[in-house]
Amino acid sequence: MGGVITGFGVIASIIAAGYVLGRRDALGANGREVLTRLAFSVATPALLFTILSESDPSALFSAPLAVTALSMAAAAALFALVALVGRWGARTAGMGALCSSYVNAGNLGIPIASYVLGDAALVAPVLLLQQLVVTPVAVTLLDAGSRREGGRTGVLTVLTTPLRNPIAVAALSGVAVAVTGITVPDPLMQPFELVGSMSVPAVLLALGISLHGSPVPARGPERRHVLLAVVLKSLAQPAAAWAIGTWLFHLDGELLFAVVVLAALPTAQNMYTYASRYGVATRMVREAVLLSTIATFPVLVGIALMHG
Repeated sequence: MGGVITGFGVIASIIAAGYVLGRRDALGANGREVLTRLAFSVATPALLFTILSESDPSALFSAPLAVTALSMAAAAALFALVALVGRWGARTAGMGALCSSYVNAGNLGIPIASYVLGDAALVAPVLLLQQLVVTPVAVTLLDAGSRREGGRTGVLTVLTTPLRNPIAVAALSGVAVAVTGITVPDPLMQPFELVGSMSVPAVLLALGISLHGSPVPARGPERRHVLLAVVLKSLAQPAAAWAIGTWLFHLDGELLFAVVVLAALPTAQNMYTYASRYGVATRMVREAVLLSTIATFPVLVGIALMHG
């Protein structure tokens, strides 16, 4: 359980530092926006390229990852269905679906995989799935939506959106390096590693800054959106992972425990980066990230106790 406490402690301390910066207006009126753009345009692409270029693409073809993918799809589909019935709007439905399914496999998943599951490599396939498949698709749709609102549409524009998006380009480039087996020389890789190390702190600081002056979570007009996303992320997704893993793939023991724990991880902070970058449901995403992170600790404790 030490890994859970350590992971949450790191996240909470950096968010708190961001809150103090926002309270003191240390970075000025545009501090949050600058950090968000830095993370989206430079730091996160560098981090993704570093991680994916050293990954094993064959990890995409495994039963545990299939369970993860199906449980993510189930949570996302449930939010989208409710949003469709409630007429919440397509872009809100899209961001809510991401908040309900996209796990914090990086800065929280890695320490938990290391200290709770005993193997940091268990989180690598999830990172690969999210960064190779989910992220490029999500940012492409968000980018296309923003272009459509700006009056610029067209099949060619939509199809070439990933080629203009730094997140998608970095993810695809990293996988290309991994698949081809190219070894990037250290002098060329070190700048990516150094710049990529800014990604998680920048996102967490921006999230902390945004909390200053914000109302109490889940009490505003998007209360239903936020609570639905948190319930789906914290409870429905791990429950779906257990059911799918047990009944469809016949997983048991430590392997089943691992997929359920990874499914219970909170909403990734980079969802707030995407929401801010495209101006979509930023309050809903901010509150969903915060509340799901808080809710994850007792959920993980409960899963550990049930596993024995």
